[in-house]
Amino acid sequence: MFAATFLRLLSVSFLAVTYVLAAQNSLQQVTNFGSNPTNVGMYLYRPNGLAANPALIVAIHYCTGTAQAYFSGTQYANLADSLKSFIVIYPNAPDSGGCWDVHTSATLTHNAGGDSLGIASMIRYAISNYGVDPARVFVTGTSSGAMMTNVLAGAYPDLFAAGSAWAGVPYSCFSGPGMWNSACATGQLTKTAQQWGDLVRNGYPGYTGPRPKMQLWHGTQDETLNYNNHLEGIKQWTNVFGYSSTPVSTQSNSPLSGWTRNTYGPNFQAISAPTTHNIPVQANEVLTWFGLIGGTPGTSSTTVPPTTTQTSTTVAPTTTRGPTQVQYGQCGGIGWTGPNVCASPFTCRVINDWYHQCL
Repeated sequence: MFAATFLRLLSVSFLAVTYVLAAQNSLQQVTNFGSNPTNVGMYLYRPNGLAANPALIVAIHYCTGTAQAYFSGTQYANLADSLKSFIVIYPNAPDSGGCWDVHTSATLTHNAGGDSLGIASMIRYAISNYGVDPARVFVTGTSSGAMMTNVLAGAYPDLFAAGSAWAGVPYSCFSGPGMWNSACATGQLTKTAQQWGDLVRNGYPGYTGPRPKMQLWHGTQDETLNYNNHLEGIKQWTNVFGYSSTPVSTQSNSPLSGWTRNTYGPNFQAISAPTTHNIPVQANEVLTWFGLIGGTPGTSSTTVPPTTTQTSTTVAPTTTRGPTQVQYGQCGGIGWTGPNVCASPFTCRVINDWYHQCL
């Protein structure tokens, strides 16, 4: 009963934030893409005018979500249309509840099976069949999808250049006999940094190559996956990268007012937001971390004083386009064709050239 309630909360909280999807094309289902023991669905988005040797983003949905829901509920397809430099794969979970297998030993181990192997096969297929640049493969996801992001970064480090996990838990935190792990979800599962790091290293025994850069995002008021999971994730990835547990830089109000970005080294960032589990995904920030737009956020060697605030500019559109946009929704930016006026009392503010947001 409690597990069912948890899984319901894990999913419905993300229904509050919706976006206007103006993607040029629809999703394309791909079958027979390789080893797929749990029957994970593969859905592909390719923009018109795609550049040669594109990058690839794997965007993974939350519990009870679908590939289509994450396609419609995030901005990755619209940004792909604007940039023409990457394609997006939206995996679809085979579980009847729409959650990902992030708990079995198979999924947690390189090429051993589980949902993670199905997703790895999609990536290998895309590299072979769509000309994807193997050095520019990235993964991101929300909630259960964030858990899978951590799983893939641990079990398949050879496939990814970077990951960005939104409101998830550390690699192997949900390990156990069932889809749900109450000790992890409620923040009661704690380990040393070495123990967490060893779990990641054991995901691909004998692997000595580079690890994907990692970026963790979490709401300090998360009522579904306790904020302690963020702190345990910091232990894990600082150990994997050999970084100190003390940030080398801290940026307040980054990327939004009240949010705090801690950078521990060039390959790891952790961002806390004053939100519940329903943390609004900042797709432009994810692409910046992946190196697909702009620089790399928060990697300045100079510590930003806590009083420093990132400035934003209110957009004053000369013409109103489309219906009003909701809070946290996109309202402008290069290539944006959706609504450019926010519902009251929110205003459209410039975050960067590519992304304006209702705040």
